Amino acid sequence: MLRIIFLTILSVLIIATSFTALSATPIKHGLRDKDGRHMIPRGYVINTNDHAGAVDFNAEDYLRMVRMGANVQVIRLEMGRLSEFGQSTFEPEYLARIKRATKLGREAGIKTVFKMTVYGARGFSWQALYLDKNNEQQTYINAWRHIWDAFKNNDAVIGYDLVNEPRKKTMDISYDDLTNQYLIPFYEKIIDAALPYSDNKQFLIQTIFMNKGEAIDKNQYAEIKQKINRKNIVFAPHIYQEHIDYIAPTMERFDKESDLLNAPILIGEWGFPTFVTTDNSVKEQLNYIEFYIKTAEIFDQMGVGSIKAWFLGNRSYQNFLPGGESTWAIFSDKQAIGTVERKYITDIIARPYPQLIAGDINNFLFNFATRTLDINIISDNSKGASRIFIAADRHYPDGFSVHVGDDLILAKSPISKGFLVKHAANNTTPHDIVWDEDRQQLVILAWPKNKAEINIKIKPGVYQHPDPAAKNND
Repeated sequence: MLRIIFLTILSVLIIATSFTALSATPIKHGLRDKDGRHMIPRGYVINTNDHAGAVDFNAEDYLRMVRMGANVQVIRLEMGRLSEFGQSTFEPEYLARIKRATKLGREAGIKTVFKMTVYGARGFSWQALYLDKNNEQQTYINAWRHIWDAFKNNDAVIGYDLVNEPRKKTMDISYDDLTNQYLIPFYEKIIDAALPYSDNKQFLIQTIFMNKGEAIDKNQYAEIKQKINRKNIVFAPHIYQEHIDYIAPTMERFDKESDLLNAPILIGEWGFPTFVTTDNSVKEQLNYIEFYIKTAEIFDQMGVGSIKAWFLGNRSYQNFLPGGESTWAIFSDKQAIGTVERKYITDIIARPYPQLIAGDINNFLFNFATRTLDINIISDNSKGASRIFIAADRHYPDGFSVHVGDDLILAKSPISKGFLVKHAANNTTPHDIVWDEDRQQLVILAWPKNKAEINIKIKPGVYQHPDPAAKNND
C-alpha cells in the first residue's frame, strides 16, 4: 500500500513539474508574425449568431476585447449560410458581415482566424461527408472558397480552422480508423484546395469529438496518431475540463500530438460552461476560479495560445449538462452584446502575458497568487517593437513596476499617466518603453540589450528602492 501511495505521489509530481521547468530555448508553441516576432495568440470566439438571431459587434466592443487581452479573434462561421448543403444557399449579406467583423478586428489590432461549423447546414451528415458518395466534400470545400477568395490578400487573416469538432455519430468504425482513413485525408484535401488562394495562411486542425460516454480519462477528444503531410499546420484542440486533476494529463497528451504533427498548439476553445446558478453562488464561483486558474497556469507554462468561448452575453442558455441550463458567454447580460462581466471568469482570461515579442520567448508565467508576470526572452531588435498585455485596470489597481533585467526599473502609479524611472543603467533608454493606456499594453520600442537573454518582471505596487543610499547613486 505504501509503495502504491509513493508511486501515486511521484506521478503527480512528475506531471506537475513537467510544465514548470524553465527552458533556455524558445518555446515551440505560439506563432510568428510577418516580421518574425514571437506571438502568443489569445482572444475569444466571436459568434455571428446566437439562438435568438444575428450578433454584430462595433468598434467599441473590439476595443473592449483588446483591453481584455485579445490579439486574435476566432469568427465562428455558419455553414448553412455559406454552403449548398440540402436546402441551404450562400448568403452574400452574411459574407459582408464577416468582412465587417474582420475589418473592425484589424482596426483594433486583432488578427482573425475563421472556424467552420456545420450549424444551419440542413441535410448535412458527418457520415455522408466522410464517405463522399455524392460529392459532399466538394460542397464543404466550396463553402470555404467564399472565405478563401474574400480574404486571400488580407494579412489580418492568419488562418482557417478547417473542421469544427468532427463527429463519429453512429458510424461503425474505431476513432483511430475514422481519423486515419477519413478525417486526415479530408484535411489534406481541404488544404490542397486552399493553397492556390494563399500559401501563407495557417491551417488549424482538430481531432474527433467522441460520442457521449466514450471519453478517455475525461477527455472527449480522440487522440491523433498519424501525421498530416502538409505545411502550416496548427494543432487546435479544445479543452472543457472541470476536473482539476485531469487538466495536466489532457494537456500532456495534446503536447505529444503536437510533437507528432510538428505543429504548435493553439487551444481553439476552452473553459467549462457556466451554470445559471453560478452567478448567484460564491461557492460555485470559487470552484470555477480554482480550475480556471489551474488551466490558465498550465497554458502559460507550456506557452500555448488560447481562445475563450464566447465574447457574448447570454440572452439564451443551453440545457445539455446534468447541472441544468448553462452558457459559455463571459457576460451575464440578457442580451447578445454583453457588458456585465462574469469576473470570476474574465479576470483569469484577461491575465497579463507577452503578446508579441521581437525575439524569442523562452518561457512565461503569470502567478495569480503574487500577481507577478515573469517572462524570459532572447531579444532581437531588428524585428521591431514588442507588446506585453498588462491589464493594469483589473490586476494592478495599486500600480505596477516593470523590471527589465538589471538594467531598467520603471514604475507606473495608478494616478499618473507615464512611468517613473526608478533605475536606468548606462546606455539604456527608458523612453523606449511606453504605456498604452487605451489598450492596457506595454510597448517596448527596443530592448536595452540586443541578441541577449533578458528577464522581464511585472510586479504589483509602485516600486520603492530598498536601499535609499543606492537610490541616490543611480
